[in-house]
Amino acid sequence: MGKLKRYFKYIIIVFIPLILLIGTGVLWWSSRGDSEKSDLLVQIGTYEAALQYNQENSKALMERSVAFNKAGDFQTGFQYLDRAVDLNPREYLGYRGWIRLRKMRDYEKALSDFNRLDSLTPNFVDAPWGEDIDFLRGECYFGKKDYTHAIKLFERSIENQGEDWADVQTFVYLGLCHYELRNHEKSIKEFQRALKQSDKICEAYFGLAKVHLRLGEKEKAKNFIEKAAHTISHKRDDVYNEYLNEIYLSEILAFKKSLN
Repeated sequence: MGKLKRYFKYIIIVFIPLILLIGTGVLWWSSRGDSEKSDLLVQIGTYEAALQYNQENSKALMERSVAFNKAGDFQTGFQYLDRAVDLNPREYLGYRGWIRLRKMRDYEKALSDFNRLDSLTPNFVDAPWGEDIDFLRGECYFGKKDYTHAIKLFERSIENQGEDWADVQTFVYLGLCHYELRNHEKSIKEFQRALKQSDKICEAYFGLAKVHLRLGEKEKAKNFIEKAAHTISHKRDDVYNEYLNEIYLSEILAFKKSLN
């Protein structure tokens, strides 16, 4: 009998505080407004549940779109993302433009988003998804093969950040743009600027190999393509995205073979 009493005593000690705690939590939750509940659910990553409480929670809408966009289901992703942009354009135009550039290759619409964002934030340099806005706009023009405009944007990106802090691929893109415009001396200079930042930039070595081959300097081309092959492990790479200036070992080997 004594053991049974002690058993019930333990049950009371454990479960009554637990019941009180749960009850307090239920009362606290029921006292919150729908918007606050939605914001709290966003913080723990339950975005669909958050939208059930507030369908105009722009943060929930944007975050819900991310998984779909990563999976390439842009039709579904943009159902959420477009609504987020409508509700909070200053916050989410940059992300939508970034998706349109990096994943969809829709350069016109990406530029439209970046330009609209820029107009909403005067005297401020935006960084959509952590990248300088002028670098991204430069990539858009590069994708459109408008190399003259691309050069202007890439140069402005360097001005925004300073040469030592600019993305090293800015100099690679400048080299590629000048190469396409047949400004060979400027192209070489830009690739060398990239290599001044790091001697592991295989894209710059590959660019130099192509310039020197066009100039008829075959031995220099051979030297630089060897360096490109040796540094390919440091290439610009992303598991989710293929960059506009991304290079592959197969390209380097084919170029090298063509020199023999």
